[in-house]
Amino acid sequence: MAKYLCVNIDHIATIREARKVREPEPVAAAVIAELAGCRGITVHLRQDRRHINDGDVHLLRHTVVGSLNLEMAPTTEMVQFAKTVLPNMATLVPEGPNELTTEGGLNVEAKISEITTAVQALRSSGILVSLFIDPVKEQVKAARKAGADYVELHTGSFAEAFERRNESEIELEVSKLQDQIALALNCGLKVNAGHGLNYRNVKRIAGLSGIEEFNIGHSIVARAAMVGMDKAVREMLALIGS
Repeated sequence: MAKYLCVNIDHIATIREARKVREPEPVAAAVIAELAGCRGITVHLRQDRRHINDGDVHLLRHTVVGSLNLEMAPTTEMVQFAKTVLPNMATLVPEGPNELTTEGGLNVEAKISEITTAVQALRSSGILVSLFIDPVKEQVKAARKAGADYVELHTGSFAEAFERRNESEIELEVSKLQDQIALALNCGLKVNAGHGLNYRNVKRIAGLSGIEEFNIGHSIVARAAMVGMDKAVREMLALIGS
């Protein structure tokens, strides 16, 4: 199976918002990333608009040549916004007001009615829907029940184990991911992966079969600050074997 990269450019906007000025421009970063070979662009439109804003998403919709993936909370406001913009994919994620970044997967099993309603509304407008979940069988099965097209498996626990250099923990997390990839595929779901993936650890996950796309943001933007977006994207593509 071919492996693809979708570059999350949220933190280009984070740099912009640090000074409340016009640069750096997320759309410019998206253009360079696509020219470097990634399949698409991901942005998380948070309810507090802390980095990406509505205008960014509208501009990206008219600029991105490949796939535009809109990460969003499963709220009525966000669903309506997505139905207006029509991204290629909407990835439903949990969202807390004080978190620095997404802290875990969506609890689809506990919120099945709410999630199913959001999935149906998005799919009725021709938007593919992915659910960002922990690699747990109950959540995979709930994602299928909710009618999603994809699951994006949360790789944060793997990334934390990798940073601790604990090989037994790493192997456990890799095994969990592979098991839930297999379950998702058997359920008719396609599989993406993301969170905490970087230039040091991504090859371990890229070696797993069944993952279609990797959503990677902070690591690529951080690398781009040193070597430029074009080189940062090409280096990551080489590591995942795209």
